Amino acid sequence: MKAAVIQFPGSNCDRDAVHAFDDVLGHPARLVWHKETSLGDAELVVLPGGFSFGDYLRCGAIARFSPIMAAVSEFARRGGVVIGICNGFQILCEAGLLPGALIRNECLEFRCRTVVLRVEDAGPCFNRGDLGDTLRIPVAHGEGNYRIDGDGLAALRRNGQILFRYASGGSAGDPARENPNGSIDDIAGIRNEQGNIFGMMPHPERAVESFHPSRDGIPVLKAVLRTAQDAARVKV
Repeated sequence: MKAAVIQFPGSNCDRDAVHAFDDVLGHPARLVWHKETSLGDAELVVLPGGFSFGDYLRCGAIARFSPIMAAVSEFARRGGVVIGICNGFQILCEAGLLPGALIRNECLEFRCRTVVLRVEDAGPCFNRGDLGDTLRIPVAHGEGNYRIDGDGLAALRRNGQILFRYASGGSAGDPARENPNGSIDDIAGIRNEQGNIFGMMPHPERAVESFHPSRDGIPVLKAVLRTAQDAARVKV
């Protein structure tokens, strides 16, 4: 699968994402500057973490107007697979490609640490059978507090759109046991109802090497790739 990693002014996890897909998983990945208007032959789109446009106004609020986002929206409309990580998740919500919004952490502090995620069954590729029950993946954000109204939350639950929840794990007193941002229902990642757009605050591309806090990001990224491969087969 050929991945396009969208690069905005202020992105700082773009090259990490390219490394994870290209060097670690063996799928070609290239950077696409936000002012471009075409995704070329991309079969998967990645909106990486960082601080696009300095997080002015709101996180992702300016990036969603970048020229490339029209191509991303059209790609997604045609069933193409898109994943937004951290700032990328924020951009997808601002663009209306995912429901809900991400606001300031409840603690009003930037949180940078490894957290425990509980894997929820959210489709054929994101399930406990393939990913396991829990994952340990880093977070690094100041605005990861996911919010959605009651009807929206009920729809996420009903449709199996919740990918991950922050979960207890480790020993007593371990900060990884805690929800780091106050996110409603402990939500750490979601998908759209159609199952081709994903957003998550934790950074799987920072959990793929032996020197990382874990290598639990690999099954997450492989799940995204499997979804993209399935989507490509449907198009054929």
